[in-house]
Amino acid sequence: MTTARPALDPELRELLTGMPLVPRLDPEVLAQLRDYPSTPLEPLLAHRQVDRHETTVPAEDGTPIQLSIFSPAHRAPAAPCVYWLHGGGMVMGDRFSQIDIPLEWLDEFGAVVVSAEYRLAPEATGTTPVGDCHRGLLWVAEHAAELGVDPARIIVAGASAGGGLAAGLTLLARDLGTAAIAAQVLICPMLDHRNTSTSSRQYSGVPGVWTGEMNAFGWRALLGDLSGDEVPAYVSPALADDLTGLPPTYVDTGSAEVFRDEATDYATRIWAAGGHAELHVWSGGFHGFDALYPQARISTTARRTRTDWLARLLTTNQEGA
Repeated sequence: MTTARPALDPELRELLTGMPLVPRLDPEVLAQLRDYPSTPLEPLLAHRQVDRHETTVPAEDGTPIQLSIFSPAHRAPAAPCVYWLHGGGMVMGDRFSQIDIPLEWLDEFGAVVVSAEYRLAPEATGTTPVGDCHRGLLWVAEHAAELGVDPARIIVAGASAGGGLAAGLTLLARDLGTAAIAAQVLICPMLDHRNTSTSSRQYSGVPGVWTGEMNAFGWRALLGDLSGDEVPAYVSPALADDLTGLPPTYVDTGSAEVFRDEATDYATRIWAAGGHAELHVWSGGFHGFDALYPQARISTTARRTRTDWLARLLTTNQEGA
């Protein structure tokens, strides 16, 4: 067991001392966590001129998948779209989790934000969650004109489990040729079911926001009866042999978290395949630091850097149209 660990950012360390950490994750604790109320939307929408509406899309098996759509009240024609996938270790959270992140891009770029309510493990296993996300993406592409969205500027983005699903969805859309994705934004993404990296070992056996043990629980719940050699890359994107043909990719993570090494490895492999990836490892950042404490100095820098990258990408796409 590796006991040495990168130090936390001093401001984050102080903030984290006041946060009650979940000591473990098991079915009983998961049930309690799922009872917590959703992220309240009213404070996030109160100062914004936003039109919100809900729709459902049938999943592959006919199950209705809920989509929440947030549009600027005075949006420009052919707006960019952010298709958002929430975090929660594949086992919790909902389409409003971390929604403040893409709403910042609504403010900045006039983007339409669509957030998908994919089904959670352990009730849904294997490719079901990423399949749900794919059906939602297809609906967005098919209804781009109705949404006022430029189909050439659809960005897939997600945090934690949502980052892993965004990566898997981008691979799936590439292989099926079903929907054009202009970029993927992978925020502290959950990419590798093997849970054997140095960073996953560094954050096992210690209290934290998301530990190696919690990660193992989330993956067991998602994989169900799948054995190691049966796990598709759309579920565990680190398994993908071919990372060619992916859209521009933004990857960020903290130096003090479980997913550090799988995130950096994914970006490295995109470069090795000749692709476009931008990688940021925030020194002293723990898992989800910028979502939990958005006003911390390191968080504001991380969020601004991500937004600046998107600004460059969207400007380039618009000029090339």
